[in-house]
Amino acid sequence: MNKAREKQLNEVLALFYFAYRKFTAKPDRIVEKHGIQRVHHRILYFIARQPGISVNALLKTLEVTKQALHAPMKQLTEMGYIISEPSTSDRRVRELYLTEKGKKLEKKLSDVQRKKMEVVFHKPECLGYIV
Repeated sequence: MNKAREKQLNEVLALFYFAYRKFTAKPDRIVEKHGIQRVHHRILYFIARQPGISVNALLKTLEVTKQALHAPMKQLTEMGYIISEPSTSDRRVRELYLTEKGKKLEKKLSDVQRKKMEVVFHKPECLGYIV
């Protein structure tokens, strides 16, 4: 890789860093007020997209271990954001669903990020630098 290309890619990496920080800042403040963290937001997000997702499928989606998922899942359950029910096809499998409280919080968090994405995709000049 030549120096000019490396410099260009380093600038893009910096943009990704700053964009991600901006993208997660407000949701992070919201989850903090609820006594949870970004990992909880990710769990809520994927359960909302796939109601009835199994714990194993969520583990694969998030690419985390059972140990890493256990504490946040327990916390979300105890706080009334998610419920875990046995599958009708295999009672050994636990399916995850958001409660109304969980749906409301997930929507609030994701709406903030969807609005940011809407701005980016309606301003093509924002993407021109990367292309």
